[in-house]
Amino acid sequence: MTYQHALTLLCITLLAVGCTWTAPNPTSTPWPSSTPGPTATPASTVTPETLKLEEEPVTVETNAPKMPTNPADRNQMFSSPPPMVIDRAQAYQATIKTSKGDILCELFADKAPQTVNNFIYLARAGFYDGLTFHRVVAGFVIQGGDPLGKGNGGPGYTIPAEIGMPHAKGALATARLSDQVNPARDSSGSQFYITLDKQPHLDGGYTVFGQVLDGMSVVERVAVGDLIQEIVVAEQ
Repeated sequence: MTYQHALTLLCITLLAVGCTWTAPNPTSTPWPSSTPGPTATPASTVTPETLKLEEEPVTVETNAPKMPTNPADRNQMFSSPPPMVIDRAQAYQATIKTSKGDILCELFADKAPQTVNNFIYLARAGFYDGLTFHRVVAGFVIQGGDPLGKGNGGPGYTIPAEIGMPHAKGALATARLSDQVNPARDSSGSQFYITLDKQPHLDGGYTVFGQVLDGMSVVERVAVGDLIQEIVVAEQ
């Protein structure tokens, strides 16, 4: 049998049994799973829509937990902001009683309702009682409201930014983390500052929620470590 004859017989045999040869596919990358994984919204992420005004404001004190005697034990004691309990149409004033004297502030419930609501809630709950002013920068601000007294503590949540009011002398505003880690510019849950002079470079970056009406001389005498004895809120 010649070589050509043998090759012809082999081809006939392969066709008879239906054998075919298929070129391999290139290596492919699997698609991501079509079932999405679980998503979570941080407890501190709150939008204005999630804080609804109640038709009849409730008494703050009835909802507040027992406040620990040791200020440090108040750090991170909450998991989310308080419910909306204030009336935006109501006028509120806060007296910050300090070891140097009293500071009377108007609160802008109509301009920064969530921030004012949170401040009033914590004040009436006694959260601020016994805390200190941990930062004082001459000609700039005094800052307090940190249960740890170091600048890195808080109640356990943040408040959405309500930026709009200017930093006049005696402006009451909320501290916050830097833009690098806080691009939404959410406010600290409890830390606040009062400006010792107008600070226009802060406008558009921080939430101003009140203004000193009386006691600016007290603000100017506050030093690091001075006590916040209590904050008393009154409706006008």
